[in-house]
Amino acid sequence: MARNRDTNREESPKAKITKEAMKEAMIIFRYLNPYRGSFIAGLIFIGFSSGTIMAFPYLLKRLIDSAHGDVKDTLLASPGSIALVMIGVLALQMVFSYLRIYLFTYVGENAVADMRQDIYKRMIMMPMNFFAQRRVGELSSRITADVSQIQDAVTGLLAELLRGVLTLVIGIGLIFYISPKMTAIMLSVVPVIVVIALVFGKFIRKMSRKAQDQLADSNTVVQETLQGISNVKAFSNEWYEIARYQKHIREVVSLAIKNGRFRGLFVSFMLFSVFGAIVLVVWYGAGLMQSGQLSFGDLTAFVVYTAFVGGTMAGFAEMFSQLQKTLGATQRVRELLKEETEQVSIVNTLVQEENKLKGNVEMEGIVFSYPSRKEMPVIKSLSLNARSGQQIAIVGPSGAGKSTIVSLLLRFYEPDEGKIQFDGRDATSIPLSELRKQMALVPQDILLFGGTVYENIAYGNPDASEEAVFSAAKQANAHEFISGFPEGYQTMVGERGVKLSGGQRQRIAIARAILKDPVILVLDEATSSLDSESESLVQEALYNLMKNRTSFVIAHRLSTIRNADQILVLEDGVVKESGTHQELIGLPDGLYRSLNKLQMFEE
Repeated sequence: MARNRDTNREESPKAKITKEAMKEAMIIFRYLNPYRGSFIAGLIFIGFSSGTIMAFPYLLKRLIDSAHGDVKDTLLASPGSIALVMIGVLALQMVFSYLRIYLFTYVGENAVADMRQDIYKRMIMMPMNFFAQRRVGELSSRITADVSQIQDAVTGLLAELLRGVLTLVIGIGLIFYISPKMTAIMLSVVPVIVVIALVFGKFIRKMSRKAQDQLADSNTVVQETLQGISNVKAFSNEWYEIARYQKHIREVVSLAIKNGRFRGLFVSFMLFSVFGAIVLVVWYGAGLMQSGQLSFGDLTAFVVYTAFVGGTMAGFAEMFSQLQKTLGATQRVRELLKEETEQVSIVNTLVQEENKLKGNVEMEGIVFSYPSRKEMPVIKSLSLNARSGQQIAIVGPSGAGKSTIVSLLLRFYEPDEGKIQFDGRDATSIPLSELRKQMALVPQDILLFGGTVYENIAYGNPDASEEAVFSAAKQANAHEFISGFPEGYQTMVGERGVKLSGGQRQRIAIARAILKDPVILVLDEATSSLDSESESLVQEALYNLMKNRTSFVIAHRLSTIRNADQILVLEDGVVKESGTHQELIGLPDGLYRSLNKLQMFEE
């Protein structure tokens, strides 16, 4: 829960308003450009909306003065004609407000949809190193929280900011026109109230955040206790956990009460200040009325305009805060869009004839360290040569670099030294998407997407026919158990395939690989976590899959790779031994022989 709290706090961090930050924020207008006509129209209607709002108090003044007979000109002299004009202004305001909101919503939703698509496209094209250094929650936050913040800015903040500026300028101009003396008094009082409100409001928000953090800490206690309930009961520590939770809750209550006291003071002060300022203005205005310098309508309009100006000034504080959050969001989105992507195709293209592989693979003098741990080489010196159709097994203790070879073959990473060749061609000379289209990976931990069984198998070749999907399932020994489901191939597998057993998920993954019909196959410990019955079915499915394909098998159970054409034994990133099973088992002090003996002993 503490982690969740931190994540939430990261959703809308603020950025300082600087020239560089504003320049970064211009990314928004790049996405507004296709809808600039509607955007400009929205801006125009904001001006019309602000104008009609600010006209209403003036017309109210005319209405009051006409009732008192204070109107000097003949234009709009009767209360009836003024009332009709006021209704007309309200009707225009209704139309302008509707068009403003509609246009900004139209522009904002479309621009943000375009931005989300760009971010997702950019994200999915990133190299594996990008994902290795970032949390999934952080990346999803970019496309949800950050873009939503930008969306709020486009659909609301820009409009409110422009409307606020117009209201402030027009309002101050009109109250100065009505009474320069009263304007001087108002402008000497209102800014002081606004500044005090800003300082007080910032302090109260800080107090509220502390209370929320303390509540999150108490929720952490609940989460930890319930997750480890067996330990709590085994140690008979129910009393301890209750006391720990009570302590956190008491601190939450204490902070909340303290926050309530300050909020009460703040609200009381604001009520006193605002109404006190109104009393001061009205008192001074009453004196001007008595001396004949001001009409009752003028005083009424002045008070209403003052409320508009004061409210706008107070609203600028929230707008400023929202602007800071938007700048922070645009900076992070901009950073993501500037990241270098892989050279992969974003359309479903066929493999060109000149790039079709036969299955010969050569790795020569490979040295590799992960970018985040450059000082720790994972592969120190590795060479292998696989001919088309051969089965190459790679074994060794944990941390030897077996799975890293998989990443290098699929070009998830590039080697620091050495070269990888396919059919005598350098790997980098083959377009990345066309290379991977001819390879398939069956990992140890199978990830199924949260759709149907059919969709998960068809993921290997989305253009495949229904007959091809069924055929792949049969070859993977999956058709029988799939047909046993009430909904058959339309059975939902659940998130990450949780509704299926490990063996079932593995066979669906194999069916997916069979449907892809790869030239080169990579199996990363595909049977290490299965029971004996499931392993037997999966091994038979793997045998069907490996026929006539160059296969690289990362093996934990050595019994599964005894028929391999070549076995490489890795230790500390170096090939210690290589040969067939019979050759390696015959080495008196060989690592493969000792690993084999150890597994036989464990079994």
